[in-house]
Amino acid sequence: MLAMVTMLLNHIANVFLEPSRLLSIILIDIGYFTAPVMCCFLAEGYQYTRSKKRYAARLALFSVVSEIPYCLAFSEMMNGVRGISFCGMNMMFTLLLCFGVLAAEETIYDLPLRRMCMAVLLFLSLFSDWAVTAPILTFLFGKAGKDRRKTALAFGIGAGVFVLLNYPWQSDLGTLPERLLYGAGMTAGPLMAGVVILRLYNGKKMEKGKAFSKWFFYLFYPVHLLILGLIRLAVS
Repeated sequence: MLAMVTMLLNHIANVFLEPSRLLSIILIDIGYFTAPVMCCFLAEGYQYTRSKKRYAARLALFSVVSEIPYCLAFSEMMNGVRGISFCGMNMMFTLLLCFGVLAAEETIYDLPLRRMCMAVLLFLSLFSDWAVTAPILTFLFGKAGKDRRKTALAFGIGAGVFVLLNYPWQSDLGTLPERLLYGAGMTAGPLMAGVVILRLYNGKKMEKGKAFSKWFFYLFYPVHLLILGLIRLAVS
């Protein structure tokens, strides 16, 4: 639930607030908590799911369902278009690619072929949300398993990769301390996700309401994007 709240705050800031405002920067940074949590739970779910085919099909279905709401919400922010335009693929598609990374690692025994498949999946992620970082995180979480030190290291590496790939290096963000503070803010969400997972999550899924919780997440993603997109159109 916390991951959905932080994602919502990030999306509200991206859709409605000026990117240079302090409140917008804070809310966007808070939202960086969500994707690492998604990747961590995906890696865990991959190990315990009863049907990997159904898991992949579910991700594929909701990646399709979520695409129009995703583009509707972010067209103005990404492309300067008040209506709707293609904004790349949504996070559900990214998670599908992450699932592919885990599947390739598990099922392809020929090392060159496995590396080639993973390279293709990484390349495809360039056209989706949390490009490159999410597949790398998921791979690291999959390799870490229940090893808490390796999991902590995965969160740290993920935060570093995310900043390297997404920091606005060409922008004038002010003095060196201001630039460092901006970069630190970007790492805060992924690192806090690691703290929460390692300190507060016991590795056991909640049995009561498990099905509701799972489907609520899948539905929340496209529905909240659709609502934000419609509000954006109404007020623009």
